[in-house]
Order: sequence, then structure tokens, then C-alpha cells
Amino acid sequence: MSDIPRSTDVLIAGAGPVGLTLATVLAAAGVDTVVVDQAAEAADTSRAAVVHARTLEVLREIDLADELVAQGIVARRFTVRERDRVLLTVDFGELPTDFPFALLVPQDVTERVLTARLRAAGGDVHRPYRLTGLDVDAASVRGTLASGETVRARYVVGCDGMHSFVRGRTGIEFTGDSYPESFVLADVRLSWSEPNDQAILYLSADGVTVVAPLPGGRHRIVATVDEAPEKPSLADVRALLDARGPRRHPARVDEIAWSSRFRVHHRLAAHYRSGRLLLAGDAAHVHSPAGGQGMNTGIQDAVTLGHKLTAVLRDGAAETVLDEYEAERRPVAEEVVAFTHRMTRVATVGSAPLRGVRNTALRALDRIPAVHRAMAMNLSELANRPAAER
Repeated sequence: MSDIPRSTDVLIAGAGPVGLTLATVLAAAGVDTVVVDQAAEAADTSRAAVVHARTLEVLREIDLADELVAQGIVARRFTVRERDRVLLTVDFGELPTDFPFALLVPQDVTERVLTARLRAAGGDVHRPYRLTGLDVDAASVRGTLASGETVRARYVVGCDGMHSFVRGRTGIEFTGDSYPESFVLADVRLSWSEPNDQAILYLSADGVTVVAPLPGGRHRIVATVDEAPEKPSLADVRALLDARGPRRHPARVDEIAWSSRFRVHHRLAAHYRSGRLLLAGDAAHVHSPAGGQGMNTGIQDAVTLGHKLTAVLRDGAAETVLDEYEAERRPVAEEVVAFTHRMTRVATVGSAPLRGVRNTALRALDRIPAVHRAMAMNLSELANRPAAER
């Protein structure tokens, strides 16, 4: 264990992309920050692998966008298909941004870049420390760690995921539900004829499958199944692509680099703040992976919250500024939860007649330029820019 400070301005629980982003914003602004994470080491798997245009815009504020782009793959299109038949194409190339694409980069790479930037700003992550107690008074919060040590902070931010300890301490409701399907997640080496400038979503009677390129010659596979195996095998992933992927030029899965399974919830915290305790990322909202927006929404939360905390702690603004964080970011999460839920329900429609209607509707929508732009703006999260930036 590393020595941990006994007092700080902000104590952050969780060192995933959201916690690291928040800590980097604060450290770069000169706000004293302590980040604790219960894992002994940073994650070394790819997990969330899409960084959207709006996220790159906000990461540019802390000089991270260009470095991430240099380490990822630029995808200029997102296509929806049934086998070889293209139903809908979303083109990011005309987006009103300096980043007219979706960036495909593994989460562990994103976390390494964020950690390096945090250290350059004078911060770091303290591992392994698990937060087990929070005692709040009028002036501060005392955080107790499983090791018995304590850290006193003016504010504590829960970036500690769906099962957030910080949110549990606040008593804030986390309402929603879970999807019946489970998901296969795998990074593979793939031989196929499609170019590596796009992500593809395949619709089928058996479920939904996403194939997206990653750096280093790998591809990310995400697929819904009734009950995913704990660690999907090469045979499992091959069977999925054989049944759902391209038929004219079938894909061949040559090797699995990593695989896992997960279940998905769609939930939203009733509030983002309870006095000196605040929430960001999955602690505040979780939703379907459709569109790859979970980590993106959380990183944007972190940048906004970082600016609000800086205004209060460094610049002497009134504490009521922190209420603006929820007012600005919760409606965004509410829309993302609703948008991804609609996408998931459309993609996983069960009966053959309804699938036929859906596919016909998608082909019709594909002919309408306004639909293309609306989809691109929503997927990229540029539709969620503050009004002053639109």
C-alpha cells in the first residue's frame, strides 16, 4: 500500500475512466485530490472501447484528445445490417466537430493515458484502498478505508460504479430495470472482407451482434444471447458470427485475446448530489451498451463536475454552483438511457413479422438525410452539447 494523505479537498472513490478524468481536471486546476481504488492494479482488459466526438471535445480541455486519437482507430461509419443486407448507415464524416468519427480504443489504453496525465499534473491513484465508511458533518466528510485509515475531505465523489458505496451512503434512489439477455464480450483476431473504418451491428432472429475494429489487428465482438457462458470460447464466438454475420464472405475468428460475459441494466439516480457527496458515471447512470455511450457520458460528467468543484474550491464560488452539475448532466443521462433503451428494444425485437416491419422501416429511414444526421448527432453525443456550444 502507498502512504495516503489524511486530508484533501476532494476524495474520489474509483479509478476507472470517470474517476481518472475528474481527478485530472481537478489536479490540473490545482485542486488537492485523492483517488482511491480497491483494485491492486489498473485493469488490463479493453472493456469500453468507443470514444465519441463529444467526449474527445471535452478531453481536449485537458490535452488528451490528440493522444487518444493517435492510439486508436478512426471509424467514420456505423452500419446496421441483416447478414449481407445493409439496412441503415450512419456517417459521422459531416458532423460539426473537429472529431467527425467514433474512436475505437481499448479502455485500458484510455486509462493509461489518463493516469499519465494525472501524474503529470501532480496526482496519482492510491491502491488498494476500499472505502467502507463516510461520516458527514457541516464542514467536511471523513472517509474510512478498509485498512482502518481515514481521509478527511471537503467533498467525496462516487465514481465507483453501479454498486456504488458512495451512492448507497447517500440513500439516493437508483431506479430502473435489467435486460433479460446476457452479453458475450470478446476481443478477437478476425479474418474477413470488411474495411476497418466502420463498426457494424448485425440484426438476426437469434440476437444482436456488434463487430468493431480495435488497434493491433483485433476486433471487438459484442453479442446478445439468452445465457452467455462465463468465459466464451473460440467455438462460441465462431458460432455467433457464423449464425449472424456476413454470409457471402463469411468472417473467420482465428484467435480470442480476451472474453467475458455481462448483464446490462438501465438505471438512473434520482439525484447526483447529497450535500458533500456527489455521483458521476455508472454510480449515477447505467444503460444498454447500444451505441457505446456509457463511458462517454461518464467522462463528460467528470469534466463538468471538475469545473464546478474548481469554481467552489479554488475560485470561491458559492456551493450552490454544485447544484448546477445535476441540472446540466442528469437530463443528458436521462436522454442517453432512453435513447439506448429504444435502440436495444428495436434491435432485439422478437417475432418474425415485427423484425420484417423493423427492417423495412430502417431501409426507409436510410433514405432520409435528416435521420442520418439525427442518428449521428445522438450517437456521437454532440446533440448533448450545452446550448452555448451548439
